[in-house]
Amino acid sequence: MSAITLKPSRRFNPRSILCQLLGGLSLLAAQSHADIMDEVEHGYADNNGVSIHYATVGEGPLVIMIHGFPDFWYSWRHQMDGLKDSYKVVAIDQRGYNLSGQPEGEEHYAMRNLVSDVAAVIRHLGEDSATIIGHDWGGVVSWQFAFALPQMVDRLIILNLPHPNGMGRELASNSEQQQNSAYARAFIAGDASDPDIFFGGPMTAQTLSGWVTDPAAREHYVIAFEQSSFPGMLSYYKQNYPRPGSTSTPPAAPQLNVPLLVFHGLDDTALHSDGLNNTWDWNDGDTTIVAVPGAGHFVQQDAAELVTDTIKWWLNARRQ
Repeated sequence: MSAITLKPSRRFNPRSILCQLLGGLSLLAAQSHADIMDEVEHGYADNNGVSIHYATVGEGPLVIMIHGFPDFWYSWRHQMDGLKDSYKVVAIDQRGYNLSGQPEGEEHYAMRNLVSDVAAVIRHLGEDSATIIGHDWGGVVSWQFAFALPQMVDRLIILNLPHPNGMGRELASNSEQQQNSAYARAFIAGDASDPDIFFGGPMTAQTLSGWVTDPAAREHYVIAFEQSSFPGMLSYYKQNYPRPGSTSTPPAAPQLNVPLLVFHGLDDTALHSDGLNNTWDWNDGDTTIVAVPGAGHFVQQDAAELVTDTIKWWLNARRQ
Protein backbone atom coordinates (compact mmCIF):
# COMPACT_ATOMS: atom_id res chain seq x y z
CA MET A 1 0.00 0.00 0.00
CA SER A 2 1.47 3.29 -1.01
CA ALA A 3 1.39 6.27 1.27
CA ILE A 4 -0.70 9.23 0.33
CA THR A 5 0.62 12.67 1.11
CA LEU A 6 -1.84 15.47 1.42
CA LYS A 7 -0.49 18.82 0.33
CA PRO A 8 -2.16 22.05 1.31
CA SER A 9 -4.24 23.35 -1.52
CA ARG A 10 -3.90 26.97 -2.51
CA ARG A 11 -7.66 26.96 -2.81
CA PHE A 12 -8.14 26.18 0.87
CA ASN A 13 -7.21 28.98 3.24
CA PRO A 14 -8.94 28.68 6.62
CA ARG A 15 -8.28 32.30 7.49
CA SER A 16 -9.63 33.45 4.14
CA ILE A 17 -12.73 31.31 4.50
CA LEU A 18 -13.31 32.61 8.03
CA CYS A 19 -13.01 36.19 6.84
CA GLN A 20 -15.42 35.48 3.99
CA LEU A 21 -17.84 33.85 6.41
CA LEU A 22 -17.74 36.76 8.84
CA GLY A 23 -18.06 39.19 5.98
CA GLY A 24 -21.03 37.25 4.68
CA LEU A 25 -22.69 37.31 8.07
CA SER A 26 -22.14 41.06 8.32
CA LEU A 27 -23.63 41.47 4.86
CA LEU A 28 -26.64 39.37 5.84
CA ALA A 29 -27.12 41.48 8.94
CA ALA A 30 -26.93 44.66 6.90
CA GLN A 31 -29.34 43.20 4.35
CA SER A 32 -31.71 42.23 7.17
CA HIS A 33 -31.76 45.84 8.32
CA ALA A 34 -32.25 47.05 4.77
CA ASP A 35 -35.01 44.52 4.24
CA ILE A 36 -37.11 45.77 7.16
CA MET A 37 -36.57 49.35 5.95
CA ASP A 38 -37.80 48.30 2.52
CA GLU A 39 -40.49 45.95 3.80
CA VAL A 40 -42.44 48.30 6.02
CA GLU A 41 -45.39 50.36 4.89
CA HIS A 42 -45.56 53.99 5.97
CA GLY A 43 -48.52 55.94 7.18
CA TYR A 44 -49.54 59.07 9.04
CA ALA A 45 -52.09 59.68 11.77
CA ASP A 46 -53.38 63.17 12.51
CA ASN A 47 -53.56 64.43 16.09
CA ASN A 48 -55.11 67.89 16.15
CA GLY A 49 -53.06 69.02 13.20
CA VAL A 50 -49.80 67.26 14.15
CA SER A 51 -48.87 64.44 11.79
CA ILE A 52 -47.54 61.29 13.46
CA HIS A 53 -45.55 59.07 11.10
CA TYR A 54 -45.41 55.32 11.59
CA ALA A 55 -43.87 52.28 9.90
CA THR A 56 -45.79 49.02 9.96
CA VAL A 57 -45.24 45.39 9.04
CA GLY A 58 -47.08 42.13 9.65
CA GLU A 59 -50.66 41.16 10.43
CA GLY A 60 -52.39 40.18 13.66
CA PRO A 61 -53.01 41.80 17.04
CA LEU A 62 -51.78 45.39 17.13
CA VAL A 63 -48.43 46.21 18.76
CA ILE A 64 -47.37 49.85 19.06
CA MET A 65 -43.66 50.63 19.57
CA ILE A 66 -42.51 54.01 20.89
CA HIS A 67 -38.85 55.09 20.71
CA GLY A 68 -36.91 57.34 23.07
CA PHE A 69 -34.09 59.92 22.85
CA PRO A 70 -32.26 60.22 20.50
CA ASP A 71 -33.91 57.70 18.25
CA PHE A 72 -36.62 57.03 15.66
CA TRP A 73 -38.87 54.17 14.58
CA TYR A 74 -35.94 52.15 13.17
CA SER A 75 -34.75 51.44 16.70
CA TRP A 76 -37.22 48.53 16.70
CA ARG A 77 -35.99 46.89 13.48
CA HIS A 78 -34.97 43.63 15.18
CA GLN A 79 -38.20 43.31 17.13
CA MET A 80 -40.32 44.22 14.11
CA ASP A 81 -38.66 41.48 12.09
CA GLY A 82 -39.16 38.97 14.90
CA LEU A 83 -42.83 39.74 15.53
CA LYS A 84 -44.11 40.41 12.00
CA ASP A 85 -45.26 36.82 11.39
CA SER A 86 -47.77 36.94 14.25
CA TYR A 87 -48.52 40.60 14.95
CA LYS A 88 -49.25 43.87 13.22
CA VAL A 89 -46.23 45.85 14.41
CA VAL A 90 -46.40 49.63 14.23
CA ALA A 91 -43.36 51.70 15.20
CA ILE A 92 -43.99 55.43 15.43
CA ASP A 93 -41.79 58.47 15.10
CA GLN A 94 -42.61 60.58 18.12
CA ARG A 95 -43.42 64.22 17.39
CA GLY A 96 -40.28 66.20 16.70
CA TYR A 97 -38.51 63.23 15.19
CA ASN A 98 -37.81 62.17 11.60
CA LEU A 99 -41.01 62.25 9.52
CA SER A 100 -43.50 63.22 12.24
CA GLY A 101 -44.75 66.75 12.77
CA GLN A 102 -42.45 69.18 14.56
CA PRO A 103 -44.56 71.93 16.11
CA GLU A 104 -42.67 74.95 17.41
CA GLY A 105 -43.04 75.78 21.08
CA GLU A 106 -42.12 73.47 23.93
CA GLU A 107 -45.71 73.37 25.21
CA HIS A 108 -46.55 71.14 22.24
CA TYR A 109 -44.37 68.43 23.79
CA ALA A 110 -46.23 68.25 27.09
CA MET A 111 -47.10 64.70 28.16
CA ARG A 112 -50.80 65.02 27.38
CA ASN A 113 -49.90 65.61 23.72
CA LEU A 114 -47.44 62.71 23.59
CA VAL A 115 -50.06 60.38 25.07
CA SER A 116 -52.74 61.57 22.67
CA ASP A 117 -50.37 60.95 19.73
CA VAL A 118 -50.35 57.23 20.59
CA ALA A 119 -54.12 57.16 20.96
CA ALA A 120 -54.47 58.89 17.59
CA VAL A 121 -52.36 56.20 15.89
CA ILE A 122 -54.40 53.37 17.43
CA ARG A 123 -57.69 54.94 16.38
CA HIS A 124 -56.32 55.79 12.93
CA LEU A 125 -55.61 52.08 12.49
CA GLY A 126 -59.20 51.24 13.37
CA GLU A 127 -58.46 49.60 16.71
CA ASP A 128 -59.64 50.25 20.26
CA SER A 129 -56.52 48.99 22.05
CA ALA A 130 -53.03 47.59 21.53
CA THR A 131 -49.97 46.16 23.19
CA ILE A 132 -47.80 49.16 24.02
CA ILE A 133 -43.99 48.92 23.95
CA GLY A 134 -41.81 51.86 24.91
CA HIS A 135 -38.14 52.62 25.50
CA ASP A 136 -36.62 55.61 27.35
CA TRP A 137 -38.93 58.59 26.62
CA GLY A 138 -41.12 56.12 24.79
CA GLY A 139 -41.24 54.28 28.10
CA VAL A 140 -42.32 57.46 29.89
CA VAL A 141 -45.09 57.92 27.35
CA SER A 142 -46.07 54.24 27.65
CA TRP A 143 -46.39 54.41 31.45
CA GLN A 144 -48.45 57.58 31.24
CA PHE A 145 -50.59 56.19 28.42
CA ALA A 146 -51.40 53.17 30.60
CA PHE A 147 -52.32 55.42 33.55
CA ALA A 148 -54.49 57.75 31.47
CA LEU A 149 -56.10 55.27 29.05
CA PRO A 150 -55.93 51.79 30.62
CA GLN A 151 -58.82 50.60 28.45
CA MET A 152 -56.56 51.03 25.39
CA VAL A 153 -53.70 48.88 26.77
CA ASP A 154 -53.83 45.12 26.23
CA ARG A 155 -50.29 44.50 27.50
CA LEU A 156 -47.47 46.83 28.49
CA ILE A 157 -43.75 46.36 27.76
CA ILE A 158 -41.17 48.85 29.04
CA LEU A 159 -37.46 48.99 28.22
CA ASN A 160 -34.96 50.87 30.38
CA LEU A 161 -37.34 53.27 32.04
CA PRO A 162 -38.35 52.54 35.65
CA HIS A 163 -41.91 52.95 36.86
CA PRO A 164 -42.53 56.64 37.71
CA ASN A 165 -42.79 55.77 41.41
CA GLY A 166 -39.38 54.12 41.31
CA MET A 167 -37.88 56.87 39.19
CA GLY A 168 -39.17 59.58 41.50
CA ARG A 169 -37.90 57.76 44.56
CA GLU A 170 -34.40 57.36 43.12
CA LEU A 171 -34.20 60.97 41.96
CA ALA A 172 -35.14 62.09 45.47
CA SER A 173 -32.88 59.75 47.45
CA ASN A 174 -30.24 58.04 45.27
CA SER A 175 -27.13 60.21 44.86
CA GLU A 176 -25.89 58.03 41.99
CA GLN A 177 -29.15 58.52 40.06
CA GLN A 178 -29.00 62.23 40.77
CA GLN A 179 -25.48 62.35 39.35
CA ASN A 180 -26.53 60.25 36.36
CA SER A 181 -29.31 62.76 35.62
CA ALA A 182 -26.95 65.73 35.27
CA TYR A 183 -27.34 65.59 31.48
CA ALA A 184 -31.11 66.07 31.85
CA ARG A 185 -30.60 69.17 33.97
CA ALA A 186 -28.34 70.55 31.23
CA PHE A 187 -31.03 69.82 28.63
CA ILE A 188 -33.66 71.60 30.72
CA ALA A 189 -31.53 74.69 31.30
CA GLY A 190 -29.90 74.88 27.89
CA ASP A 191 -30.76 75.42 24.26
CA ALA A 192 -30.34 73.16 21.24
CA SER A 193 -27.97 75.71 19.68
CA ASP A 194 -25.57 75.72 22.66
CA PRO A 195 -22.18 74.40 21.47
CA ASP A 196 -21.80 72.14 24.53
CA ILE A 197 -25.41 71.05 25.05
CA PHE A 198 -24.94 67.41 24.08
CA PHE A 199 -22.59 65.91 26.65
CA GLY A 200 -20.04 68.67 26.12
CA GLY A 201 -20.52 68.98 22.36
CA PRO A 202 -23.10 70.33 19.89
CA MET A 203 -26.34 68.69 18.85
CA THR A 204 -25.86 67.51 15.28
CA ALA A 205 -27.12 64.54 13.30
CA GLN A 206 -23.67 63.01 13.68
CA THR A 207 -23.32 63.48 17.44
CA LEU A 208 -26.87 62.29 18.11
CA SER A 209 -26.22 59.09 16.16
CA GLY A 210 -22.86 58.44 17.78
CA TRP A 211 -24.26 55.73 20.05
CA VAL A 212 -25.30 53.56 17.08
CA THR A 213 -22.67 50.81 16.71
CA ASP A 214 -23.89 49.35 13.41
CA PRO A 215 -22.42 51.48 10.57
CA ALA A 216 -25.23 50.59 8.16
CA ALA A 217 -27.87 51.54 10.73
CA ARG A 218 -26.03 54.74 11.64
CA GLU A 219 -26.46 56.01 8.10
CA HIS A 220 -30.23 55.79 8.55
CA TYR A 221 -29.97 57.58 11.89
CA VAL A 222 -28.01 60.48 10.44
CA ILE A 223 -30.67 60.97 7.77
CA ALA A 224 -33.47 60.75 10.35
CA PHE A 225 -31.83 63.27 12.68
CA GLU A 226 -31.07 65.66 9.83
CA GLN A 227 -34.82 66.00 9.36
CA SER A 228 -35.69 66.14 13.08
CA SER A 229 -36.24 69.07 15.44
CA PHE A 230 -33.49 69.44 18.02
CA PRO A 231 -35.49 71.99 20.06
CA GLY A 232 -38.39 69.52 19.96
CA MET A 233 -36.16 66.77 21.36
CA LEU A 234 -35.11 68.97 24.30
CA SER A 235 -38.72 70.00 24.90
CA TYR A 236 -39.46 66.49 26.16
CA TYR A 237 -37.13 67.25 29.06
CA LYS A 238 -38.18 70.86 29.53
CA GLN A 239 -41.86 69.95 29.74
CA ASN A 240 -41.86 66.57 31.46
CA TYR A 241 -38.65 65.69 33.31
CA PRO A 242 -38.83 65.93 37.14
CA ARG A 243 -37.31 69.22 38.18
CA PRO A 244 -33.91 69.05 39.89
CA GLY A 245 -33.48 70.00 43.53
CA SER A 246 -36.54 68.21 44.86
CA THR A 247 -35.85 66.08 47.92
CA SER A 248 -39.37 64.69 48.23
CA THR A 249 -40.83 61.76 46.36
CA PRO A 250 -43.58 62.87 43.94
CA PRO A 251 -47.17 61.70 44.42
CA ALA A 252 -47.74 58.04 43.65
CA ALA A 253 -48.83 57.13 40.14
CA PRO A 254 -52.18 55.37 39.65
CA GLN A 255 -52.24 51.64 40.29
CA LEU A 256 -52.05 49.53 37.14
CA ASN A 257 -53.76 46.24 36.36
CA VAL A 258 -52.16 45.03 33.14
CA PRO A 259 -49.78 42.24 32.07
CA LEU A 260 -46.41 43.97 32.40
CA LEU A 261 -42.97 43.09 31.03
CA VAL A 262 -39.96 45.24 31.96
CA PHE A 263 -36.44 44.98 30.50
CA HIS A 264 -33.41 46.71 31.95
CA GLY A 265 -29.90 46.69 30.50
CA LEU A 266 -27.75 46.68 33.62
CA ASP A 267 -24.95 48.68 31.99
CA ASP A 268 -27.25 51.70 31.61
CA THR A 269 -25.33 54.76 32.81
CA ALA A 270 -28.36 57.07 32.82
CA LEU A 271 -30.99 55.09 34.73
CA HIS A 272 -30.14 53.17 37.90
CA SER A 273 -31.46 49.64 38.22
CA ASP A 274 -32.58 50.39 41.80
CA GLY A 275 -35.54 52.14 40.19
CA LEU A 276 -36.96 48.70 39.39
CA ASN A 277 -37.48 47.87 43.06
CA ASN A 278 -41.16 47.54 44.05
CA THR A 279 -42.41 47.63 40.44
CA TRP A 280 -44.51 44.57 41.32
CA ASP A 281 -46.27 46.52 44.08
CA TRP A 282 -47.61 49.10 41.63
CA ASN A 283 -49.24 46.66 39.23
CA ASP A 284 -52.04 44.22 40.08
CA GLY A 285 -51.48 42.26 36.87
CA ASP A 286 -48.71 39.73 36.31
CA THR A 287 -45.31 41.41 36.28
CA THR A 288 -42.14 40.10 34.62
CA ILE A 289 -38.78 41.85 35.02
CA VAL A 290 -35.81 40.88 32.85
CA ALA A 291 -32.39 42.24 33.89
CA VAL A 292 -29.85 42.00 31.06
CA PRO A 293 -26.15 41.98 32.04
CA GLY A 294 -23.83 43.39 29.40
CA ALA A 295 -26.52 45.49 27.75
CA GLY A 296 -26.68 49.24 28.07
CA HIS A 297 -29.43 51.81 27.77
CA PHE A 298 -30.48 50.72 24.26
CA VAL A 299 -31.21 47.17 25.36
CA GLN A 300 -33.43 46.44 22.34
CA GLN A 301 -30.33 46.74 20.16
CA ASP A 302 -27.59 45.67 22.59
CA ALA A 303 -29.40 42.39 23.33
CA ALA A 304 -31.65 42.26 20.28
CA GLU A 305 -32.12 38.50 20.11
CA LEU A 306 -32.86 38.08 23.82
CA VAL A 307 -35.30 40.99 23.84
CA THR A 308 -37.07 39.87 20.67
CA ASP A 309 -37.38 36.22 21.71
CA THR A 310 -38.57 37.14 25.19
CA ILE A 311 -41.20 39.55 23.87
CA LYS A 312 -42.44 36.93 21.41
CA TRP A 313 -42.65 34.22 24.10
CA TRP A 314 -44.29 36.57 26.59
CA LEU A 315 -46.89 37.88 24.15
CA ASN A 316 -47.72 34.43 22.78
CA ALA A 317 -48.22 33.09 26.32
CA ARG A 318 -50.85 35.79 26.91
CA ARG A 319 -52.49 35.75 23.49
CA GLN A 320 -56.23 35.30 23.63
